Amino acid sequence: MKVTICGAGRTGHLNAVLFKQRPGITVSVLTGAAAVVDGWARGDGVWWAQTADGHVLSGRPDYVGTDPSEALTNTDMVIVTQPAHARPALLHDIAPYLPRDRTVYVGAIPGFCGFNWLAAKTLSGTDNVVIWGMKDVPHTAFDLVPGERVRMGGAKAQLFAALHRHESAASRTKLQAMLSRLYEAPVTVLQDYLEITLTPGNALMHPAVLYALIGPGAPWENKPFDRPLCWWSDCPRAGAELLEACDAENQAIRHAAESRLGIDLSSVKPLRQELIEAYSSQIEDNRTMYTLLRTNRAYAGIHAPLVPNPDGPGLVIDRASRAFHEDIACGQALLVELAARLEVATPAITKTYNWALNYHGGFTEDASACLPAKWPEEA
Repeated sequence: MKVTICGAGRTGHLNAVLFKQRPGITVSVLTGAAAVVDGWARGDGVWWAQTADGHVLSGRPDYVGTDPSEALTNTDMVIVTQPAHARPALLHDIAPYLPRDRTVYVGAIPGFCGFNWLAAKTLSGTDNVVIWGMKDVPHTAFDLVPGERVRMGGAKAQLFAALHRHESAASRTKLQAMLSRLYEAPVTVLQDYLEITLTPGNALMHPAVLYALIGPGAPWENKPFDRPLCWWSDCPRAGAELLEACDAENQAIRHAAESRLGIDLSSVKPLRQELIEAYSSQIEDNRTMYTLLRTNRAYAGIHAPLVPNPDGPGLVIDRASRAFHEDIACGQALLVELAARLEVATPAITKTYNWALNYHGGFTEDASACLPAKWPEEA
């Protein structure tokens, strides 16, 4: 089986190494990073990954390059690991080079931010493509040295994927078999892609913490940080409380979607429950959202996006971060639009979104553009 990974960042790098541990898997990596391509071509091409328990895994991708025609030749599965805001351009670029002589499974890890709608719109002329996504990354990853090594964080105990609503039962069975060849954790294929779209994750988590750190009345409002800090082990109590409010509103969107569409979205669980089930023994204290976030070993060492303060000493939030351009401009914006279409009040989500929009100065991304014009009436 040939797998083409689009993106050589943390998730792409780690998955490339992990897939090369599995028998019979050919791995092709499509990237725009010229230095990564050059390093693979000039050296031995071996990529490394350090596991959470200190072991080191190695694997050589069979191809690393910038040419989609070569990366996609005879591929069976495409996994998009690039940020959500980079995906429209990527899908447009790869569409002409997808094989036409076989069924190709095109998916995203993670599959949030309306990837199914985006892929269906962009790849509408390719009827041999099956669209899918994974609910979350199978492992956290950090400390990437591009094209060389990455550190693996906590692993999910179980993996969940979903297909675009119009895919067949046969495609569902095939997807599960393909993913089971790639990952050790058991794979469940969900009933509806909305189970991924509404799964609580970064689109709720990062905006809430940012607001609690630098929003109105926050400790670092209009004030630089004097040291680096971690997203979760340094998460303020106010951030955890705001996150719980946003999560409750996400559950309200879920219930409204169930009612309007007549579907079961019970797998979209409250965030705290999701995290406990995903990380179980890696969490030292799960009594509250605040203690859970700060004591989850799988999250330890994941730094918030800080850059040197251009106006003086200290550090400031990086406005180029994925926390803004992916989690807020794509993920949170889509939740706001879904709530509006379903007539669900979301004051906490909307408050954090509008603040981030103003703080950043506006986004060029338009996540709601992929949402079908007549959704949910014609889901």
